[in-house]
Amino acid sequence: MSKNPNVTDGGGYWKANIRLVAILLVIWAVCSFGFGILLRPMLAGISVGGTDLGFWFAQQGSILVFLAIIFFYAFRMNAIDREYGVDEE
Repeated sequence: MSKNPNVTDGGGYWKANIRLVAILLVIWAVCSFGFGILLRPMLAGISVGGTDLGFWFAQQGSILVFLAIIFFYAFRMNAIDREYGVDEE
């Protein structure tokens, strides 16, 4: 639902922003703490790059997920900005 560029819904915009941040923080927590620490014993049998998957997530996978989260956040916030008429263009 597109909004009128002259009228911005500050509450709706803020709610959409907080919702996106909360979802991405849950993904971050699951990837870093969940796979790297809590689920590591269950992932020990799976090998990636010569090491177990739990260790790989703790060392390499989390970094890749963090980068993906950053790019997705920027892309999605641009779409939310356009939707609520607060984009820079």
